[in-house]
Amino acid sequence: MKLCMGDVIATYYYKPKDGVDFKWAAQAIAEEQTTGTWTDISTAEEYVHYLDGCVQDIVPHNNGYITRIAFADDIFEVGNFPQYLSVLSGNLYGLSKIAHVRLLDIDFTADTVAPYKGPKFGIEGIRELVGTDATKRPHVGTIIKPKVGLNPKDTAHVAYEAAIGGVDLIKDDETLTDQRFCPMADRLPAVMEKLDRVRDDTGRNVLYAVNVSAPGDKILERAEKAIDMGANMLMVDVIVCGLDAVRVLAEDPSIQLPIHVHRTMHAAMTRNPEHGVAMRTFCRMVRMAGGDQLHTGTISGKMEHDTAELLGDNKTLIDPDFFGLKTVFPVASGGLSPGGVAREIEVLGKDIILQAGGGIHGHPQGTRAGATAMRQAVDAAMEGITLEEYARDHAELHAALEKWGSV
Repeated sequence: MKLCMGDVIATYYYKPKDGVDFKWAAQAIAEEQTTGTWTDISTAEEYVHYLDGCVQDIVPHNNGYITRIAFADDIFEVGNFPQYLSVLSGNLYGLSKIAHVRLLDIDFTADTVAPYKGPKFGIEGIRELVGTDATKRPHVGTIIKPKVGLNPKDTAHVAYEAAIGGVDLIKDDETLTDQRFCPMADRLPAVMEKLDRVRDDTGRNVLYAVNVSAPGDKILERAEKAIDMGANMLMVDVIVCGLDAVRVLAEDPSIQLPIHVHRTMHAAMTRNPEHGVAMRTFCRMVRMAGGDQLHTGTISGKMEHDTAELLGDNKTLIDPDFFGLKTVFPVASGGLSPGGVAREIEVLGKDIILQAGGGIHGHPQGTRAGATAMRQAVDAAMEGITLEEYARDHAELHAALEKWGSV
């Protein structure tokens, strides 16, 4: 096999159909995404072959194979996410002789990353905004619940109860944008007024990630309107809006706010362990695009998860050595409650946002107590005290453990 050095390396899992040679299948992926086609052609001048995809190695894995394929830098239009993905994750999924293909990871080069500025704030910048740069404790976040339906006044009330209870972050649900029942122009000022009150009363700065997800030609305008209305954080649904939606906001000099990135619809591509695109790919690209926070999942929640894969995804976000780009705050969300906090921190570390929706708003004593219980669970973990012991003289945590138990 031809060896290419110093290029973009994509790692794939693949499984040929019965009777198909595994070496041929790996080469077919490399050719399909670069200079090859299904038959001999008369237009393939010799000089184009420096762009050939190169199979580096093939290793048996889980009834299939893992291969690394090198792509020459020149095949990429530098700074063009859609074109990057068309090369790395394009027609290969439709090859009829290959049953399954999954893009596992990408090792970019300095040239392919160079146009991207990365996060404006990163983990340290967000810690400074919230005031945890000294303690380095995990952050606690919540989602307005129910996901949709509340009017602006009630949305602001829920936000206030969560904030006064102790959360560091409040976010819109991924399905809430600018609908008639809760327009952003009414919702955002109402929420920020409540958070200003929390800051005045407690000295704590709570972030509100208002969802500015919108059609491509309107997202910048919507973000600017949010800033004019007092927003202190923006949220983007990256898969449905596209990576460039994050990039456009992160690179615009008029937008000096952190960007919370939601991954809604990701599982359509990431969940199948044999087919699609692994979350690792999106982690790298969101960091390049400029997201400051990104949902990656929990080890104890309601969503499908693989602990080893999740740890690798989070490492991709928090590894300081990624072409000089700032780090991204991983968000653990999806079915999390106070009883899972200790385990999440034990496995995922302190650079994590522990985000609970139902696990806060479903507390027997209400949202405020639910938020307090989450903070108490974090405090217990930071002090090295078991949840059960800490709950003996912390009523909110005790009630949460009585309802949901512990992991």
